[in-house]
Amino acid sequence: MRVFVGLDLPAPLTTRLGLLKGGLPGARWVKPENMHVTLHFLGEVDGARLDDVDLALSGVMAEPFTLQLAGAGEFGGAKGPRVVWAGLAPSPALEQLHGRVAGALARFGVETEARRFVPHVTLAWLRDTPYERVAEFVTHHALLASDPWPVASLHLYSSHAGREGHDYRIEASYPFAANLMEAAWDEDDEDEEPGTEEWG
Repeated sequence: MRVFVGLDLPAPLTTRLGLLKGGLPGARWVKPENMHVTLHFLGEVDGARLDDVDLALSGVMAEPFTLQLAGAGEFGGAKGPRVVWAGLAPSPALEQLHGRVAGALARFGVETEARRFVPHVTLAWLRDTPYERVAEFVTHHALLASDPWPVASLHLYSSHAGREGHDYRIEASYPFAANLMEAAWDEDDEDEEPGTEEWG
């Protein structure tokens, strides 16, 4: 099964992004219900290795945070544009989450792609689309923005090829576990008898 780790988007936002469709010959537009933010693409993963991925993601610790749309871009450049995307505003929390997921997977021997992380939401895959049209699209949507939306969990997605492109299905969800650490500290405090606290 082809899988990746990512974040979902609220339905009103994906509906809005779906309205950007058009003006790019040769584009295969992503259906709104398939839009997401990819953190790590893992490729073909099955059996025991999939169990390792599940265990790794179950232990990722993170605080809830927010994301916002910011501008648009493309991959491929003038030599051959491949993708147009909606960008995200800089987010240290997102960068930190990306690193923590990579670290958690590595501890279970699961490799991730080494390419530079460019947070984005893919809008369309391109084939033989004139670069001039792509540049116009990116320029036209340079001021694309949104209100912040909350992010409180990550997901393991599977990718399935179809007649109209790939469909993505959430196989498992992992709510951020920061509150578990707080609960552990609370339990420790309750177990201590009055006057027995140690200060380091």
